[in-house]
Amino acid sequence: MHKLSLAMAAATLATALVSQAASAQDSGPVSDVSTSFRGFRVEGDIGGDRFQSQGHHDNKFGYGATVGFDGQIGDKIVVGPEASYWRANNWSENCTAGNIGGSICHKSFEEYGAAVRAGYLVTPQLLVFAKGGYVSNEQRKAFAAPAGETSFYNHGRTDGYQVGGGVEYSLTQVSLPLPVYVSAQYVYSNYDDHTARQRAMLGVGVHFK
Repeated sequence: MHKLSLAMAAATLATALVSQAASAQDSGPVSDVSTSFRGFRVEGDIGGDRFQSQGHHDNKFGYGATVGFDGQIGDKIVVGPEASYWRANNWSENCTAGNIGGSICHKSFEEYGAAVRAGYLVTPQLLVFAKGGYVSNEQRKAFAAPAGETSFYNHGRTDGYQVGGGVEYSLTQVSLPLPVYVSAQYVYSNYDDHTARQRAMLGVGVHFK
């Protein structure tokens, strides 16, 4: 129930921020200088993934995608919700020796996230942002026991939170059919089963006003 309450609070906050931003945009231009950081956006991401469990970590190449909405408040503030998908290439896994022999392997699969993002327009083309929200990760934990002992296998989902930040740069000065932007960001995810993930990503996205 605590997780559900946090998720509902985040959704309520996102709705309020987007409504305020939409009202500000509907009231007319907020600045004499145009910016493309408005409306719906779709982004593809690639980068480094580090899954941490059992006192160890596994570094992999990863990739994913993000969809979101950007609303502008005043001349400089950009806010909105986003949903994300991420996975490490060939998954991530940490294996350690068991106390009585055998091995314990903790494997991480796909991560889904929902967050609220808030940013500041340093220039009409450059956005610096921070974000926070909820994540859910599919995981598997298995113990391959030595002879005479009992093995176990657990496969399910674990929830948690994410925090992160980064920069986006709009390529509005380039002649392209749609408002394209590039991004760099870092995101930390902490899961309820005492595991964690770090992501350092580069992205390319498109805004749809």
